[in-house]
Amino acid sequence: MAEKKITLTREGKDKLQAELEELKKNKRPAVIERIKRAKDFGDLSENAEYEDARNEQSFIEGRIQEIEYILKYAHIVESKGSSEVSLGSKVKLEIDGDKLEYELVGSSEANPSAGKISGESPIGMAVIGKKKGDKVSAITPGGKINIKILEIK
Repeated sequence: MAEKKITLTREGKDKLQAELEELKKNKRPAVIERIKRAKDFGDLSENAEYEDARNEQSFIEGRIQEIEYILKYAHIVESKGSSEVSLGSKVKLEIDGDKLEYELVGSSEANPSAGKISGESPIGMAVIGKKKGDKVSAITPGGKINIKILEIK
């Protein structure tokens, strides 16, 4: 099976490493303690606290595995500078008259409500490789949009 490169910014990698540390050092031991306490309540077949703790443990272990996988295959991108839009760039765009700021990140870091869009998104694909002042269009689920690149950081 081919190894997949997962694109991350330096900030994204740092956040994942901090989350992994928090899960391993604090949350995992806390949920193990909850399970031990719940076992003391008796019959496990009707013990809601035990069931809840086991579900939380399952979620934590799954998230640990997911983060370890992402970090194992992470490829860190740095912005290439301000002359051309690339992954890691922060851009100010005018989209159909509205001025918006985004950071272009890998798909695993994307969070549009926080101003982070994937380079694989319609807007990301439209602006990557373009320069300040360029005008492009993108086809989004909401229809065609017109984009002007106002600033690249």
